[in-house]
Amino acid sequence: MSKEERLKMDERRAMETPNDRRNFLVQGAAATAGLFAAGSVMGQQPETASISDADVAGPQSDDGYPRMHPGLGGPIGSPTDRGKLVSGLRNPGLPPVNVVAPDLTTTSGKMVDGVREFHLRATPVRREVLPGIWMNAYGYNDQFPSPVLELYQGDRVRIVFKNELPEPTSLHSHGLELPVYMDGVPGVTQSLIQPGDTFVYEYDVHQEGTYFLHSHVAMQEAIGMVVPFIIHPKVAYNPVVDRDFVLVTQQFSMMPHADIPNTQSMDWNFITANGRCGPFTTPLVCKLGERVRIRFINYSTLHQHPMHLHGHTYWVTGTEGGRIPEPAWVPGNTVILGVAQARDVEFIANNHGDWVLHCHMFHHMMNHMVSQVGPIIRQEKNKAGFEVPGFPQMMSSAKWSKEELHRITSRRETQGMREGWYHGVKGLFTVLRVLPPELYDKVMHTNDPIPPNSSTPLNPPPGIQTL
Repeated sequence: MSKEERLKMDERRAMETPNDRRNFLVQGAAATAGLFAAGSVMGQQPETASISDADVAGPQSDDGYPRMHPGLGGPIGSPTDRGKLVSGLRNPGLPPVNVVAPDLTTTSGKMVDGVREFHLRATPVRREVLPGIWMNAYGYNDQFPSPVLELYQGDRVRIVFKNELPEPTSLHSHGLELPVYMDGVPGVTQSLIQPGDTFVYEYDVHQEGTYFLHSHVAMQEAIGMVVPFIIHPKVAYNPVVDRDFVLVTQQFSMMPHADIPNTQSMDWNFITANGRCGPFTTPLVCKLGERVRIRFINYSTLHQHPMHLHGHTYWVTGTEGGRIPEPAWVPGNTVILGVAQARDVEFIANNHGDWVLHCHMFHHMMNHMVSQVGPIIRQEKNKAGFEVPGFPQMMSSAKWSKEELHRITSRRETQGMREGWYHGVKGLFTVLRVLPPELYDKVMHTNDPIPPNSSTPLNPPPGIQTL
């Protein structure tokens, strides 16, 4: 059987589930020629280095791996084992795709006399972590977390840094091998940058991978000051990825009737991904068959996060020290992120539907972990459940107003999800949406209405759950 025939067979198998894929195709999803680019779509950034027809390698990139449905691929240890070295749909030799950071902005700075220059301002920030719940924190360029900075291995980088906080600060380049006077540690390598002052950090970058910048004043770190700092290789690694996501995890103690985190607390009650708690986190959206990279950065104050992805097996391909050699890659579906660590994972998105991605520490899978306070109080004191030993504390799902619920469900990246999906997304949760190309294009590049339950059916198809 030829590779082209295998690809067609995979496509047929993906379309032959009991629901006939009517939900996934959504009545044809409109002709591709009629689609228009949406620029910036709500929480997900535009595809600044997206896949064009000329970039796509086509059927020859499949290598026999089941790209359109789940499967192990080759035997253990082979290049196609669980998709390990199965390339994305892009042609090799191209520059890497730009990262997508849901709910954040990204920038590659500008070239000034051969130097890649970024301008950062340390600023107070007000951030809505859940609809109607605001937190006052510190950030950069009036954002929390900071905009994602993208650059390339071999660049000389210049960061023009201005302190607009009411107190002194500094900026440390975490994990970067640079001159000691650029390390940003107050007293040890430089003087504190006073309010209103500017300091220029400039150095050559010979590394690549997932890094971050942060204040080196502990209480400022605890109130949120982190900058994702992504260093791409000049030419994309093989196997090439089609989609490259960034997620920054943080945790805060913000007690009742307060909107400022307690930076001295050894406890917490809000955990965010890119500055939001689930279900306010914007889903990660990709196409069925693409190779996907997710870059995790844990900037929490206290806790590790075992980040678990449903429906897929990924390979751990990088740390905060850069790319891991291929023989040392580890397969799994849960990767532990220690505090101040980064982990890159890669996989073929060959299982269509909406898959949750979350921390597996149970208390981290909830919002607003405070007894008897706020929207988590159970109003019914005499529920029968209270007669059962072990019935949880006086906590239940938040009661959203119609306006708050609309803010969660009206985002373009959530269109077509199962009715009521937000009831199962809490705390350090987000969703990876793996969509057939037609539905992906309709979701991300049109404003067409998409019926609920288009990507994950409301009920199991007939015959699935028979006794």
